[in-house]
Amino acid sequence: MNIKEASEKTGVSSATIRYYEKETLIPAIDRSEAGNREIDELIIRRINFVKQMRAAGMSIENLRRYIQLFDNQEDNTKEQIALLNEQMAEMEEKRDDLQAAIDHLHFKLNHFYDHVQASEEELRTLERQHQEKLDQDK
Repeated sequence: MNIKEASEKTGVSSATIRYYEKETLIPAIDRSEAGNREIDELIIRRINFVKQMRAAGMSIENLRRYIQLFDNQEDNTKEQIALLNEQMAEMEEKRDDLQAAIDHLHFKLNHFYDHVQASEEELRTLERQHQEKLDQDK
């Protein structure tokens, strides 16, 4: 299939597929006599793998390293697992940060009238006092 068909099949733009090839995230794609890319199922599977790992937040550098380990003839299972564990820890940290922000918003919504509104009025009073002091110092 050509790059346009591969793009439609994978949901990855043609430009991104070319980028993946340039960055050696997918194997070099064979070309027809006319110079058009001829993409087979192996390349499709690699594109989908890269797409999934990028969606999981893996950097291009770490993804390239993982793919090199996979493509190597030696058993690199430990190194591959280490990279996956590193990525998992990073994503869990991001998830925890996001959950803390969500929890904070829930608190503000659940306590808007009994806490947030009063705190905001206090802040407005402090801002007025601060501005008055600045005006007096001029």
